[in-house]
Amino acid sequence: MRRRFFVEKFDGQSAVMDGEAAHHLGRVLRAQAGQLYELSDGSKVWLGQIESVSRDLVYFQLVEEIPSCKPSLETTLLLAVVKFDAFEWALEKATELGISRIVPLGAGRSEKGLLAAAVKRAERWQKILLEASQQSRRVQLPELEAVAKPESAFSSYQEGVRVLLSELAGASSFRSVLAGKASRSAVLAIGPEGGWTEAEFAAARQFGYQEASLGKLILRTETAVVAGLAAINFALG
Repeated sequence: MRRRFFVEKFDGQSAVMDGEAAHHLGRVLRAQAGQLYELSDGSKVWLGQIESVSRDLVYFQLVEEIPSCKPSLETTLLLAVVKFDAFEWALEKATELGISRIVPLGAGRSEKGLLAAAVKRAERWQKILLEASQQSRRVQLPELEAVAKPESAFSSYQEGVRVLLSELAGASSFRSVLAGKASRSAVLAIGPEGGWTEAEFAAARQFGYQEASLGKLILRTETAVVAGLAAINFALG
């Protein structure tokens, strides 16, 4: 199976890859003229043949357009910032599961030190999304928004099915919340390790988020991301 890479644009029957991606392809993978790779500009996918490789540029001749399929379900993940190894693993897996948009949350019970450092991690997070998109052969990269307060995010994303993971005793089962739903968009909100505050619960309810539980066992944040998105994809996708 040919590897897929992203390019900024297709220019007629040619494309140019630059920057770090070109350096990786040319210097690390030692790509040579004549080799074939799949290329996406975020809208279409083409089979490209390398014409030449320089230090930081790879030139392609486009051979043929490859049929591609974009997800019919638009999903948004509102994810509280947690320890970076877990958070970044969650970003990778959410990308593989077809997430459309990721909004990191600075929740009331998020660790303040992590929130202070999060701004400097944005470039690394974007790279994780790129590499996961290439590996999973996506057509388009997910959007990565700036860190936001939960209340602001709840008010900004009110489309389709809205689910807030909750450990409260009265929370409905995830299955019952999704049962019978028919929507082309969904939002999944997952809080910090310390849980949502009362004010955050109130804001979520105000904007139509349904509280749901993934079961009696306590899941790590990254596990909840995978389980929740997989369930949404199965029920609505």
